[in-house]
Formats: sequence, structure tokens, C-alpha cells
Amino acid sequence: MSVPILKQGDILIASIQSALSDQDLAQLRDDLAHRVGHTRAHGVVIDVTALDVLDSFATRTIRGVAYSARLRGAETVVVGIQPEVAFAMVQLGLTFEDVTTALDLEEGLDILREHI
Repeated sequence: MSVPILKQGDILIASIQSALSDQDLAQLRDDLAHRVGHTRAHGVVIDVTALDVLDSFATRTIRGVAYSARLRGAETVVVGIQPEVAFAMVQLGLTFEDVTTALDLEEGLDILREHI
């Protein structure tokens, strides 16, 4: 399932609407890396509001997207982590180390606008 990537100014917004397979996550990683360079984006928002689970592969892949985007000149904010997901991630020792997170899309966009 393809994840839509919208462009708002110099920010890309990827809104994950349902659980993704490992292949879908890898495709999202590749699509965002390409789009950051192609659109000269300075910010990326990954919205995970619709997800009720973030496993270790999804966490590593999203963290990898953020690191890759940073190497290409764009900061990334992950938004919408549900309370149950946050609790499970802590219990499993999963982190978004060095990746900014925000409560929702609005806050994530504000953070990026301040940074940019």
C-alpha cells in the first residue's frame, strides 16, 4: 500500500493511514529520500496517528528515514504517536533516538517552521 506524500511549501508530509508491511515501509523510505532531493524539501513530517502498533522494524525504518533526510538537508518530525503505542515502545525499548516527535501534525509543522 502506497503512502501519500504531500508537499506543503518546503515540507513533505507522509501520512501513514494503516499498518504497513516491511516492503511498504522500505518503499516509503525510498520515496521520501527521493522526494526530499527532488523537491528540495527542508522538512519532513511522518504522521503515524492511525497506527496502533509500531514494531521494531517500523521504528528502525522511520528512524532511518529521519537520518537519511537529515543527511540530505531536511529535518524530520514524527507526529501522532498514540499513548498505547508510546507505552508499548517504552516497554520494548524502542526509541526514535535523535528524532523529534510531536503530539500532532499542527505541532510538528510549527516545530519545522521554527527550525527552517
